[in-house]
Amino acid sequence: MIRTLVHETWGDHAALLARSEQTTAGSVGQVESRLIDVATFNDPLVLEYGGQLQHVAIAYETYGELNTARDNAILVCHALTGSAHAAGYHHRKEVPGWWDPLIGPGKAIDTDRYFVISSNVLGGCYGSTGPSSINPSTGRSYGIDFPRYTVRDMVTAQQRLIDALGVRSLKTVIGGSMGGMQVLEWAALYPELVRSIVPIAIGTKHSAWAIGLNEVARRAITSDPAWQSGRYPLGKQPETGLGLARAIAMLSYRSFDSFESKFGRDRATEADSTDLLSVSFEIESYLSYQGVKLVKRFDANTYLFITKAMDDFDLGEGRTRIREVLAAMTMPALVMGISSDVLYPEVEQRQLAEQLPAGSYVRINSPHGHDAFLIEFPQVSAHLRRFLEATA
Repeated sequence: MIRTLVHETWGDHAALLARSEQTTAGSVGQVESRLIDVATFNDPLVLEYGGQLQHVAIAYETYGELNTARDNAILVCHALTGSAHAAGYHHRKEVPGWWDPLIGPGKAIDTDRYFVISSNVLGGCYGSTGPSSINPSTGRSYGIDFPRYTVRDMVTAQQRLIDALGVRSLKTVIGGSMGGMQVLEWAALYPELVRSIVPIAIGTKHSAWAIGLNEVARRAITSDPAWQSGRYPLGKQPETGLGLARAIAMLSYRSFDSFESKFGRDRATEADSTDLLSVSFEIESYLSYQGVKLVKRFDANTYLFITKAMDDFDLGEGRTRIREVLAAMTMPALVMGISSDVLYPEVEQRQLAEQLPAGSYVRINSPHGHDAFLIEFPQVSAHLRRFLEATA
């Protein structure tokens, strides 16, 4: 049974989710923002690393209507710092969803035909239970004491949400980056529920390159004295460390050509030639700005937990050989790679598509690197539209 919960959330999303019975008009019509408890004392969520949670709130939004057969649902999965807000507008201020150009009436993910679901992952800080949530046994936020979780745990929690919504099967599961990890885990864990998949800009496991970048970002956070061994007050998080972690990540999300065309060697207007450490170039200002933006909307401990979950991602771990795991995924699969992606190189997606029995591969041509799946909407839209129509 779905029930509204008052739950600790991060930033502006707190007021949104506390009013979870309200709806707001947006590009997809009425957008419902709700919370659901997917674990109870009698039915806890048992995690891969052995921990368990007796109360798990999952924040989610839905767009469109579930049909009488309950089989027209599409699950859209978000990336590292994303939220359930994939489309439409929030009621407090006009903030479009992160995939708003793709979701709505007549769009590639057509809400006149499909019931679209987007949820904040387990361990997130946009409404779902995570490190910034209140631990009912202490009355304080979990912080670093939150139990460690994996991408598989995220998907297990999502499956409970899907079941509670009355969905019998999913038309498709779609997601890029960390969202693509969830897509592949859905196909491996619940093949009987998933009729097709669209993993974007991801491979079957996290590479040493990606793990190394995440580790440097985590060190930036934990080296900030304000981190306080992970037990900082929510209102005084390690802003310098989290901002630096974001700057490190942004370098891997774009590409040489993207930064060169956007910034080149343009000098910053605030440059001070007498100060060695002052901002000299526009690229420096941009990275600083991105860090400030994330600090205002995201939690540092959540960043640590989620990046660890991403590093742990290996579709074959605990199963059989990866070729056998992929061979069992017989549903139609559209794998998208990005021509300039340095974080998850295109070769990873090509290998994935080749090993999926009903897999096909398409390339997003873009100079913008890994973030292209959040930028090149016309290309992504065209590929999605063709795939959904072909699998109808």
